Amino acid sequence: MDNANHTEKSIEQTFAELDEIMEKLESPGTSLEESFVCYEVGMKLVKACGEKIDKVEKQMIILQGGGSEDGDA
Repeated sequence: MDNANHTEKSIEQTFAELDEIMEKLESPGTSLEESFVCYEVGMKLVKACGEKIDKVEKQMIILQGGGSEDGDA
């Protein structure tokens, strides 16, 4: 996986990459070492996806004008 060229991926691209990792993890031919690398990369992708979703949620709150209110929605 290319960590050197770290361009911003869309959430959809990240989910697609996670799907590929899951398929590889579920494959009986994947070694324990490969599984560990896939797991590590997958966890980084999950974290990045969560951060992107949080960012979008914050932008939506600002656009709705509720940036400083603690309303139960």
